[in-house]
Amino acid sequence: MDLFTIFFIALGLSMDAIAVAIGLGLSIDTLKIKHGLLIGLFFGIFQALMPIVGWILGTNLKNLIINFDHWIVFGLLLFIGSKMIYESLKSNPSKDALRSLNLFQLFLLSIATSVDALVIGISFALVDIEILMPVIIIGFVTFILSFLGVGFGRYVGYILPRKIETMGGLILIAIGFKILFEHSMM
Repeated sequence: MDLFTIFFIALGLSMDAIAVAIGLGLSIDTLKIKHGLLIGLFFGIFQALMPIVGWILGTNLKNLIINFDHWIVFGLLLFIGSKMIYESLKSNPSKDALRSLNLFQLFLLSIATSVDALVIGISFALVDIEILMPVIIIGFVTFILSFLGVGFGRYVGYILPRKIETMGGLILIAIGFKILFEHSMM
């Protein structure tokens, strides 16, 4: 898989984290730059670790599903992307606001925003993608964008997180179609 595609996967995966980071930036009363760094670090690390877990699982399952793995990858990306779009349309960031942030809340938010990365890791294993470069890119992109999202959220209104998550869902769905199309060309 080329770096361009991996970058867009990283971008798509990071949209949940960015939406939450913007929401945190909007709602934390005593926001400082260290909050942005901590949030970015947590989200980036979890987005990088979850694909590794998924890749290990996918590698162990690969021989059982090799004849239809591209359909599984497509289905997973379609499901994750659709779920992101659905949640972006129904959620209300202002009701989920936190007044402060503690490490346990940040841990839970990091897990919640990176579950889709686990599924991507399974997909990487099914289409024989080495995991190291995607993990570095996914973690770095998520860290940078989450850090920026916190600051952005501090200065911007509540409407944008929904649009960002919708865009992330559309990116993942498009990549699913790309994988399905590429496999049919083989």
